[in-house]
Amino acid sequence: MNYALRKALQQPDRVLRRLGIQVRTAAAWRRMYDALREPKRVGAVVVDDAAVAEIRQRVTADGIAVERRSVEPARYRAWLERAGYDRYPLYMDGGREPGFHQKGLEHFLGAELLGLCPGDVGIDVASQHSPAPEIYERLCGSTMYRQDLAYRPGLDGRRIGGSAAKLPLPDGFATAMVLHNAFEHFEGEADVEFVREAARVLRPGGRLCIVPLFLYTRYAIQTDPAALTGAWPWFDADAELWCARGWQDRHGRFYDPPHLRSRLLEAAEAFEFRLIEFVDAAAVDPSCYLRFAAVFTRR
Repeated sequence: MNYALRKALQQPDRVLRRLGIQVRTAAAWRRMYDALREPKRVGAVVVDDAAVAEIRQRVTADGIAVERRSVEPARYRAWLERAGYDRYPLYMDGGREPGFHQKGLEHFLGAELLGLCPGDVGIDVASQHSPAPEIYERLCGSTMYRQDLAYRPGLDGRRIGGSAAKLPLPDGFATAMVLHNAFEHFEGEADVEFVREAARVLRPGGRLCIVPLFLYTRYAIQTDPAALTGAWPWFDADAELWCARGWQDRHGRFYDPPHLRSRLLEAAEAFEFRLIEFVDAAAVDPSCYLRFAAVFTRR
């Protein structure tokens, strides 16, 4: 049975969602684009080398140190062998789907930046169908929980349902939290509220990793109008609105240096903050677009 058919049978909600987006793209993309507020533009945010250099200069001028480091391609490849994505045939075709290495790299670096080890109690935020929690338990010995808005609300075994900005967990529940290509999708004030909630849920010394952290030279939100169903997101009035046909997501937030401080760092008073720039993700695979990650350590 081929991958597409297996996905359709076992994850019909995802397949139906993508089909709906494709239909709206063909039939109504321009009309939905026209209905969005101004100012807006057609296209995707491009974070190229020139943009990264400007971001680095401006962040540094604002007093935030930028750690520049390699993704360590050889160590990533060794980790990939141990992770065994072929065990998860519904996840990007067991690691064979184009673009997989961006996700694999996020999982590898999440574990590395958090320093996951036995004794850690971790939460993979916005996890849904990801194999990362199971891989982390197997390779790092950590006890992992998975959280997602799609899960039934509340704590059910190792599953946490409901909003990541209001977790049904006691204070100091976890030692580690990670978001893989998820934080940018937090709409409205959920990004700020989540950082404050993480401070409550993490024990002193606990770590929060956001990988990637999307930065740009201007404050921007990217959307695909064809992905907008139900209540539309609140697109911040001071953000440039970029409309990317075919992107298939509702909301992707790119912080500029002032908004990095005003939205995240001002909400992160309980944390020490590290900003990491990865200089060679494309050496793993040309599809890898990882540029920045953030680590917050609970005081």
